[in-house]
Amino acid sequence: MEVYLVGGAVRDKLLQLPVHEHDWVVVGARAEELLKQGFQQVGKDFPVFLHPNTREEYALARTERKSGKGHTNFDVFASPNVTLEDDLARRDLTINAIAESENGTIIDPYQGVKDIEARKLRHVSEAFIEDPLRVLRVARFAARFAHIGFTVATETQQLLQHMSASGELNHLVPERVWKEWEKALLSETPAVFLALLKDIDALPQVLPGVTASDTQLHRLQKMSDFSESAHLRFACLFIKQATPENVKQFCRRLAIPNHYRDCALLARNNEDFITATELPGKESLADMLKQIDYWRRPEKLEQLLQLRQAEFNQSEQQQNIAQQHRKLQFAAEKAAALNTQTLQQQGFTGKALGNALHQQREKILAQAQD
Repeated sequence: MEVYLVGGAVRDKLLQLPVHEHDWVVVGARAEELLKQGFQQVGKDFPVFLHPNTREEYALARTERKSGKGHTNFDVFASPNVTLEDDLARRDLTINAIAESENGTIIDPYQGVKDIEARKLRHVSEAFIEDPLRVLRVARFAARFAHIGFTVATETQQLLQHMSASGELNHLVPERVWKEWEKALLSETPAVFLALLKDIDALPQVLPGVTASDTQLHRLQKMSDFSESAHLRFACLFIKQATPENVKQFCRRLAIPNHYRDCALLARNNEDFITATELPGKESLADMLKQIDYWRRPEKLEQLLQLRQAEFNQSEQQQNIAQQHRKLQFAAEKAAALNTQTLQQQGFTGKALGNALHQQREKILAQAQD
C-alpha cells in the first residue's frame, strides 16, 4: 500500500499558496484493508474513505469510463492494479494531476509542474471531454489564478469550445452549475469566469440570462476590487440588466439560495439610487427606506451603500460618495430611533400617527442633503 498527496494541495504548495485541505490517493490496496484500519467509506459504491483521525479523504486509485450523458454517469473501477499514473490521468488539468510521495518526492507524469511555471491551464488528456462539468472548473480556475498570470492553453480553449458546441453542458444539474459559479464569485477575478464562458458560447446553456456584457464585467470587477462578499458580487450583475421577475426566474432555474436572490433584487429595485452621483430628496429617501424594510432590517441599507460605493470606487467622486453615505447612515439611524410614544402623547393615533411618524422621518432624512 502506497499513499500519495494529490491534487490541489500539491498544486498550491508548488504555487506557494495556502493549502486548505489535503486529498490522498492509495495505490495497491483494497477497500477491506482501509476499513480494517478504521477508515469510513463515503458512499456505498464509491472508493473514497475518511481517515479515522484527520477525517481527510483517502481514495483508492481508480479509473473512470463515461457511461451516459452529463457529469455523473461514469463507471468507476478501483483495484490494487490501478497505478498512480492511471489515477492521475483521469484528472482535469495537468496542474491538478501532480502527486507527492510520503518522502516528499514529486510525481508528475503529465508535465503539471512545467505548466505551473508557464502559468497555463491545460487538460491532461482527450478524456477531458467526457465530463462537461470540467468546462466550469476550468473557468473557475481561470478566475482563481488570473491575478497571478494563468491563462487557458490554446488547445484547451479549443476543446472547451467543442464541448460547448456539443450541447453536453445542457445536461449539467443546476446545483452543480451554481456551486462552481459561487466558488468563482469568491475568487480574485470572478469576471474571468463569465468572460471565458462567453468566449466559448457556453453562457446560454449554463447561465441563461447573463450576457457578460462589457458593462456587467466591468461592474463585477469593480465590486470585486471593493468587497469580498459573494452576495454583493452576484447582486451587482443585475443592476440595469433585468426585470425583478426575470431575476426571480433566473434564481429559481439555477436553484440559487434565497439570500443571493434577495440581494440581487435589492440591487435591481434600487439601481437608480446605486448609480446616481447625488442622493435623492427626502421623500424619495423615506420611500426607499420603507421599500427595503430598513426600519426592521437596517442591514439592507448597508448592502445598498456598499453597492453604490463600489460603483464609484475608482472615480474622483469617491470621497464625496463616502461623505454622503456617512450623513445618510446617521440620519437613517436617527430616524429609526424615533419613539412613537411621544407622538401618541400628542394625540396622534391610527393613520394620523403613521403620517406624523413619516413626516418626522422625512424631516430628519433631509439632513442627509445638508
